[in-house]
Amino acid sequence: MPVVVVANPKGGVGKSTLSTQIAGYFASQGHSVMIGDADRQHSSRLWLGLRPPSARRVSGWDVSPDGIVKPPKGTSHIVLDTPAGLHGKRLKEVLKIATHLVVPLQPSVFDIFATKPFLDELASSSRVDKFKVGIVGMRVDERTRSAEQLQHFVGGLDIPVLGFVRDTQNYVQVTARGLTIFDVAPGKVERDLQQWQSICRWLDA
Repeated sequence: MPVVVVANPKGGVGKSTLSTQIAGYFASQGHSVMIGDADRQHSSRLWLGLRPPSARRVSGWDVSPDGIVKPPKGTSHIVLDTPAGLHGKRLKEVLKIATHLVVPLQPSVFDIFATKPFLDELASSSRVDKFKVGIVGMRVDERTRSAEQLQHFVGGLDIPVLGFVRDTQNYVQVTARGLTIFDVAPGKVERDLQQWQSICRWLDA
């Protein structure tokens, strides 16, 4: 069972946006999906509460911010939205259940260097060969110099950049309705769906 953990100890990098979109993608493929929200702000839980009955079902997984337990049975795909400041014992606990770890990262020098110790901690984990790690550039146009800087930074870490999620109101609008870009007419979010193709391939591999 895939357990996709979305993590970066820095706040405000787009963890909840990425988590809800991944859950929406899995649901669009007909999977039985659960999303857990270990962040005290409960952004993903709020999104789930806004999700209309007509949308493809995504169930909630009640997760305590103070402790992650094994995912419940009866589902095929799990997404876990994690809190800022995740490291040490709490990170090790999360890594015990992860099959995929997605790190959202904005291409600013502040975000990159704030995230570097976290990536180093992942690399030193005794379970590093038990899960896949990938980075998603958030709020960035892949044609810009910022994207090049992000690729250059990650190039020395042996961690792939799975793709880029651009800064657009499309995500704001669908999230406000408990939806994702995978729930609306493709023509309205065509460019965004194109950006997600490489990310989805990695998730499905």
